[in-house]
Amino acid sequence: MDSCKGKTVLITGGGSGIGRASAVRFASEGAAVCIAGRNRNTLLAAAASMDNLSGDVFPLQGDVSSAAGCRTIVEKAVDKTGRIDILVNSAGVWEEDLAENVTEEVWDRIIDINLKGTFFMCRYAIPWLKETEGSIINIGSDSGMIGNGGGAVYCASKGGVTLLTKTLAVELAQDGIRVNAVCPGDVMTPMMERALHTYGNDNAETYYKSLLALYPQGEKARFTRPEEIAEAVFFLSGSNVKPITGVCLPVDFGLTAGYR
Repeated sequence: MDSCKGKTVLITGGGSGIGRASAVRFASEGAAVCIAGRNRNTLLAAAASMDNLSGDVFPLQGDVSSAAGCRTIVEKAVDKTGRIDILVNSAGVWEEDLAENVTEEVWDRIIDINLKGTFFMCRYAIPWLKETEGSIINIGSDSGMIGNGGGAVYCASKGGVTLLTKTLAVELAQDGIRVNAVCPGDVMTPMMERALHTYGNDNAETYYKSLLALYPQGEKARFTRPEEIAEAVFFLSGSNVKPITGVCLPVDFGLTAGYR
């Protein structure tokens, strides 16, 4: 990829996990990175940890679960740097339950953050991305490509991200904007650690092993690291891969490739 100096990267969910790892990757290459999230202290801590990198990092408190919140985040990023070259939609939540137990509140929370937030971040960033012929990278999921028992709402949200990515890639191609998605399997992030304890029925290790048992690597199976997802995000954002658009790239150790 060519130099990131002079470019602005806006990352939602930038305070932790995949978003934070992506921020480190871009800031290491000299980009101005705006990290957005709901928790101010988390954002400040993340930004402080990147002080030694070559690019400036700006914490932007905001909530992607509403259209107004998305618009505000984009406006704050433009106020800071005057442009947007790359948008990374990494904000997301995971909750699991049988469909018959799901409440409207849970449905709204997951869809609002994972799907509506992704859409409206794109919607408000598009005018700025047209000016830079920029790039959008959405964080999808293996659960947006195959079904996942107990995850109906999450799968619906990430399945929406998959087709949103493809649709926007076609719609924005003539504007020079590329739109792709990275679709991870299990990634060892704070969100995953909470899920292991929340849904492990007081035995997080057993739940962890049950997830690993799905991978084709057998005893060598492990979860993906956030830094490995960040490498895929960084690759897809590069101006030297202009033919790549509309791609939903599984980064999942072959989890969605087929049965072993």
